[in-house]
Amino acid sequence: MKTLLTEAEIHTGVLNLAQRLSHRYGDTPLTIVGVLTGSLVFMADLIRQLHMPLRVGLVQASSYRGAVTEHGELAINTSWLPQIEGRHVLLIDDIFDTGHTLAAMIGELTARHPASLASAVLLSKQGRAEVALRPDYSVFDIPDAFVVGYGLDYNDQYRNLPYVAEMEPADLEQGKSEVPNDE
Repeated sequence: MKTLLTEAEIHTGVLNLAQRLSHRYGDTPLTIVGVLTGSLVFMADLIRQLHMPLRVGLVQASSYRGAVTEHGELAINTSWLPQIEGRHVLLIDDIFDTGHTLAAMIGELTARHPASLASAVLLSKQGRAEVALRPDYSVFDIPDAFVVGYGLDYNDQYRNLPYVAEMEPADLEQGKSEVPNDE
C-alpha cells in the first residue's frame, strides 16, 4: 500500500475543519450524525475539537460488502438517529465518491426537518461524482483510488490504520482470496 495522507496531515486537516465549524456554529448546539462505520474515527477526532454543545447520533449506510471495490445497493438504517427536527445537524461521512450515499443521507435527514443541515467528509475522490450535490466541507481531495485506513476498510480490515493509504492492485487481489467461502 502507498500512504496518501499521513497521521500528522490528517490531524492538521481535522483541526482546520473544527476551526471552520466553530466559526460557523459558535455556541449553537449541534447534532453530529456519523455514517457508520467508516466515519467513526474521523467523527471521534473531530468532536473532541469542538466546544459547542453537542449531541451525537449514528446512521448506517452501506453499499460495499466484503471484498468488493464496486458499489452495490445502498442500505440505510436510521434506528440510532436521535430526534433532529428543529436542530442544527452536521452529517459526517468518511468519503465522497460517487455521491449517491451523501445524496440519500441528505434526503433522509431533510425529511426529518432539521433547522439546518450541512455535510462534512474526510475525503473527496476527484472525478468520481455522479450527483450534482457536493459536501459542504471536505478535508482532503484525493485521486480516484481505493483507499483504506483512518476508518475506511477493505474486507473489514485496515480501519485502525492511523493514516490513509491507497491499495495497490496486488493488495486488492490478495484481499479477495482471503474471503471465506460461504458454501
